Amino acid sequence: MRGVSRTSFAGLRDQLPEALAESSQASPARGRSAAGETGTRPAAGKSTPPAAGTTAATGRGGTRTGAGGRTAAGRSRSRAKAAGSASRTAAGPAATVGDELFAVLRLLDSEHALRRALSDPSKPAEEKGAIVVALLHGKVGPVTEELVAAIVRSRWASSADMTDAVEQLAVEAFAFAAQEDHQLDDLEDELFRFSRVVAGEPELRVALTDPVLPADHKRDLLNALLENKVTPVALRLITEMSLHPRGRPLVVSLDMCTRIVAQRRQRLIAVVRTVSGLTAEQRRRLAAALAGIYGHEVYVNVVLDPTVIGGMTIQVGDELIDASVVTRLAAVRRKLAG
Repeated sequence: MRGVSRTSFAGLRDQLPEALAESSQASPARGRSAAGETGTRPAAGKSTPPAAGTTAATGRGGTRTGAGGRTAAGRSRSRAKAAGSASRTAAGPAATVGDELFAVLRLLDSEHALRRALSDPSKPAEEKGAIVVALLHGKVGPVTEELVAAIVRSRWASSADMTDAVEQLAVEAFAFAAQEDHQLDDLEDELFRFSRVVAGEPELRVALTDPVLPADHKRDLLNALLENKVTPVALRLITEMSLHPRGRPLVVSLDMCTRIVAQRRQRLIAVVRTVSGLTAEQRRRLAAALAGIYGHEVYVNVVLDPTVIGGMTIQVGDELIDASVVTRLAAVRRKLAG
């Protein structure tokens, strides 16, 4: 996201914890979700009003966007239920909001006219917010409705930036859920480690990203690999990124989730590549040294990489600190060649 888009998203991100806290105090047992009953299979979503059999009539109810974008409420509700099936046990208001935001994201990704209308900078902000309220009211909870309305009322550099904001806010909601369960450290570590597994296992990567393979097959594979081995939120996010790649490699999507979780803790991620690993004390000292350089806490993720030979490389965002033997030897060769 660029320019004013970043500013808009920062405000939305700051709004999320307060909205979730108010929702928890007002109705901690609320289970309604556009993604079905959180933590259940799709069948449980039948309790979401109105019943699935009436969605087609709702979709044809005459609500259209100012630019001719049809809301397609019936299709959006069925997509939302399919999304909810991936969330088996990640419960609570924050996880419900995350599920609902992902369901809204799939609607916007599939309905091009609606997406263009809601991101059109020439349309009044309140008009776009009213479209969202008419589309979502009664189908998602009040927090999700409020957040999506705030998103479309903001100014974005492009429609893709707007939908990226919905996606990233959904990940933020799940990070908040993990934080409430005191599992934020685990979530960050599990997302990072699984992204490394995917990067290093081509067959697994193909099994999770091949568009020909059915979604249920991918979901079952992830459950067999990860259920009861990672936190529920980690499984939910990994499943979402695998089933709905949005044109990105899976590793890139998982890294995006990891970055958002790290930012929730106001920490940077340092990816350290070394041939032999680091002891707990070495990790602690390295994290402290990097925190001194960057001005706040740094989380150290260690990747074993035999190509390093000796020493290590440290990647923090776009910055690479290379202290490997390979690089030093290459520098010597360049000097000799010169």
